[in-house]
Amino acid sequence: MTKVFAGITTSVDGYVAGPGDGPGKGLGEGGERLHYWVFGGPWSYDAEPSGEATGEDAAWLESAMARAGAVVGGRWTYEAAGHWGDRNPWGLPFFIVTHRPEEQPDGDAFTFVDGVEEAIERARAAAGDKDVHVMGGADVIRQALAAGLVDELSIVVAPVVLGGGKRLFDGFGQSLELEHIGVRQSPYATFVDYRVKR
Repeated sequence: MTKVFAGITTSVDGYVAGPGDGPGKGLGEGGERLHYWVFGGPWSYDAEPSGEATGEDAAWLESAMARAGAVVGGRWTYEAAGHWGDRNPWGLPFFIVTHRPEEQPDGDAFTFVDGVEEAIERARAAAGDKDVHVMGGADVIRQALAAGLVDELSIVVAPVVLGGGKRLFDGFGQSLELEHIGVRQSPYATFVDYRVKR
């Protein structure tokens, strides 16, 4: 059965992006520190990251991507990432949750879908016997959790305090019971995996 897993990186103080996130500074002021684990060390918005994940970082990332058959992301994440240069960075069916699906870009790199429930339903169909990865942003993950669509939640905690920005659970207003299913540690992150209890 296809599982839906959500994963997002947060600072120790709970921010998934620093202040002023958007095009040119996708993770906000100082937010690139959240993704040192993805690129094998420090990088900045002034230069394209050139490294890659290693050790436990690479092991977690490879495990997550090996099980994914489709990806769901939010419109703000898509915009903040500069549309990933109009190239799908995962090479998997990628569904973008938006209230303006009529703004579908040319080509087949991304599919704009109105609402998280429809996006996950279409992603399940596209994933075949693999899982659906809800990669964020925070609003899309909150919506998917609130709708009871997420089977597993991965919180990647970067060893940084941002002091401001966007938090994963701001305005969530619900209670979740989680079952711990795994943890990994690296110099750049702690990966904590949970099963969402229903």
